[in-house]
Amino acid sequence: MFDAAVFGSLFLTLFVIMDPPGITPIFLGLTSGRPAKVQRRMAWQAVAVAFGVISVFGLLGQQILDYLHVSVPALMIAGGLLLLLIALDLLTGKNDEPKQTKDVNVALVPLGMPLLAGPGAIVSVILAVQHADGTAARVSVWAAIVAMHAVLWLTMRYSLVIIRLIKDGGVVLVTRLAGMMLSAIAVQQIINGVTQVVQAA
Repeated sequence: MFDAAVFGSLFLTLFVIMDPPGITPIFLGLTSGRPAKVQRRMAWQAVAVAFGVISVFGLLGQQILDYLHVSVPALMIAGGLLLLLIALDLLTGKNDEPKQTKDVNVALVPLGMPLLAGPGAIVSVILAVQHADGTAARVSVWAAIVAMHAVLWLTMRYSLVIIRLIKDGGVVLVTRLAGMMLSAIAVQQIINGVTQVVQAA
């Protein structure tokens, strides 16, 4: 009732796309200035949102995209533009404003989606579910999805220890680094989307 090859293949694919080590500075940058209890809750919320989105697309992904007449490249470009806006906020320090920090739940957007549950992860899950023949393969696909989200939660949950060590100056540095990394991810996502559009034309 379990296919290790299917599990390993999807888990590694999602690990590369969702990138738990790379998400750490971005998570720290987006949640800096909040109490530790709030940061822990946001780590949980981000993973829950990502899991919910991935699960919905795993079950109904192709039907949703077909119904909305949305192509995968369009999803990539839209996600990239949204990430780029947030990256610019991090780079320019707008995220440091108290009002914005308290009022915006970054666990939902951009952490949960499109950073964790981005177009790459969504498409990978849709394809894995479509290609899963038999009960063992389907169980393995969903086991890989659950395991990946458990790793994401552990990574973000225990990355909070870093904040206590680096103090305020370090947090500013991490925030700027996160902005730079996020902008690069966003631009790459837009390039990938545009490339697919050009290739399909």
